[in-house]
Amino acid sequence: MASIIKTSINLGSIPKDKIFHGKKGQYLPITITINDEVDQFGNQGPVVVEQSKEEREAKTPKTYLGNCRVVWTNGDNVGTAPRDNAPAQAAPQAVMADDDLPF
Repeated sequence: MASIIKTSINLGSIPKDKIFHGKKGQYLPITITINDEVDQFGNQGPVVVEQSKEEREAKTPKTYLGNCRVVWTNGDNVGTAPRDNAPAQAAPQAVMADDDLPF
């Protein structure tokens, strides 16, 4: 596991025509985007209803369901959102060892 992402969605915003029936229940295809920057509320990206290729090409407005934030990461994926106005935890950078150095 590389990250845990926390989100809440507005159930009243779900368009009923986007819900489909599968073998094990009803599903709503969503898209979660993780941005590089944290917004003023500590969120790292939106949760939207997935759009078809035709909807994207027609520039149909997205249906926003909520926001998300990374609350835990092992450092291999993305940094976490800050908690209570604390700075965001940066993802660790790889350190390259150079064995040819004389010291």
